[in-house]
Amino acid sequence: MGKALYDVPAPAKLNLFLHLVGRRLDGYHKLETVFRFIDLQDTLNFERRNDGQIVRAQETLSGLAAEDDLMVRAARLLQHATGTSYGVELDCVKRIPAGGGLGGGSSDAASTLIALNKLWETGLSRAQLMRLAVQLGADVPVFVFGQNAFATGIGEQLRAVSLPPAWYTVVQPNAFVSTAEIFADKGLTRNSKSVIITFFDGWRAASHKKSEKETSSLLFGRNDMEPIACKNHVALDAVIRILRNNNLHVRMTGSGSCVFVEYSNYATASSQNRRISGKLLNLTHDRQLLVKGQWLSQGLDYHPLYSWLK
Repeated sequence: MGKALYDVPAPAKLNLFLHLVGRRLDGYHKLETVFRFIDLQDTLNFERRNDGQIVRAQETLSGLAAEDDLMVRAARLLQHATGTSYGVELDCVKRIPAGGGLGGGSSDAASTLIALNKLWETGLSRAQLMRLAVQLGADVPVFVFGQNAFATGIGEQLRAVSLPPAWYTVVQPNAFVSTAEIFADKGLTRNSKSVIITFFDGWRAASHKKSEKETSSLLFGRNDMEPIACKNHVALDAVIRILRNNNLHVRMTGSGSCVFVEYSNYATASSQNRRISGKLLNLTHDRQLLVKGQWLSQGLDYHPLYSWLK
């Protein structure tokens, strides 16, 4: 064993809105979204090996086979791209729920690229790592980009956006939403009108001039995947309906199943988070709890590893 990096953060993301604006000839969907990082995060550990092997400290890391583990795939990709002779032992403490639309796997992959670029002394730039990142998935580049971003294309064309301070209640309904299932649904709309980034910037500035006494800010746009996900998953639909019936502006992130409510100040966020917990904690459907998890998270301005790259 050689050098090591411990407690490397991999933060979750929210899609503040998610519009599908078309479909490419290769089948990928063209989208527009704003990514926001939040302080809910996985923690990764890396121990450099001199034998070139990429191994996991726990064979069932993330509950995935090694060939499906994005951390392993990211390490192999960087190793192949740079020709380094180093290997690594990987470990991950998961806090971001899998399959929740919070980008946990993508974030783990990005933090792996960034950390191993440092640990292996491969010296790639941010732009070079982003070109590798897109090979791992459409959400991976934004975590390497390191700033909250307006995204177009399949999510890889990024422009930094400045967002005001915000806190979020994030709720994980007791539902697993398949992205492929949503994209295959004939009811999914793919013709949302394109958004000009300056329009979004102006809307955000105006909305946050409102009184901080409001329980949450009005959310821009919509998530085009949300109606299909709700149609197919009773628990998700029930959670959203309950929160909206309590005058909260709730939105699904990504392809689900997690949803969030945004607040402009911590005091309101803390109070409303307790209120939401009281509304949802013990509710059941078909003898199963409606909610698997709930977090109060702060929005971040930058990825915690932003300064690691140039």
